[in-house]
Amino acid sequence: MRVIRTLGVPILAAASAVQAASKWGFEDATLTVQGKGTGVGGGVKEQLSPTSPLTSYAVTLTSADTLKIILTTIDGKTGKKPHQAFLTLREPATGLEESFPFSIKDNGKGKVEVTQKDLPHQLLTSSKPLKASLVLASFGASTPYESHVFDLAVAQDTSAPAAVPSAPERYVSKPEINHIFNAEPKSPPKIISLFFLLAVLFTLPALFGLWVGLGANFDHAGKAFSESPVSHSLFLGSVLSMEGVFFLYYWSWNLFQTLPVALVIGPVAFVSGSRALTEVQERRLAGER
Repeated sequence: MRVIRTLGVPILAAASAVQAASKWGFEDATLTVQGKGTGVGGGVKEQLSPTSPLTSYAVTLTSADTLKIILTTIDGKTGKKPHQAFLTLREPATGLEESFPFSIKDNGKGKVEVTQKDLPHQLLTSSKPLKASLVLASFGASTPYESHVFDLAVAQDTSAPAAVPSAPERYVSKPEINHIFNAEPKSPPKIISLFFLLAVLFTLPALFGLWVGLGANFDHAGKAFSESPVSHSLFLGSVLSMEGVFFLYYWSWNLFQTLPVALVIGPVAFVSGSRALTEVQERRLAGER
């Protein structure tokens, strides 16, 4: 038992030392604020410390400036990329916060840039300096880092109009919406319909005469109906019925009245027509014309 205790003390001490050293932090952190047209070395440049914030003055950010932070995140003493790395700006009076993520490489080197355009209205119009904090955390047993590092004073441009957001939309009564529907489609004038109807009726005699001139033979009508009366009767009846459906659709029916009837007549015409044509083919193969 004495040997076990003697060996356990160094092991526990080493484990405690490793656990104590495993903390997230940063090093080589540089804060710069530069405006458009500022040359090399111009603007503000400060070194940030993970243990002591910059309290000598508040860093000023104008509408033409860009705030940039470059640093190296470390886990213990090794440069490493954390799962989360943010620059958080907090308004001290209301406690409202906005976070800006760092762009960090695998070796821990990262940066973040902030301008006034990135700030929400509540932070942009704050009368007091914003509290800037760094947040570093990741999976595992390493202790996360969160600490205030500097103050940021937002200098508003008095010559530019204030960027005031519009009031949020509430669920209240709205003005009445009057829908104006298009007029129903009208049929063409009756005189035009009658003209084309008469034109079709006058062409029917010419069509029958042309059939007779080409040698059409109506003598086999009786034999056709005697050989296959059902198919020929149904086929002719379905053709005439479909013509009647088209006429009713033109005259008074709508599409929902026409489609069900057409779906009934169509299969009848297809089946009876195939049977009737089969009977006609048999007579043609027999040499009857």
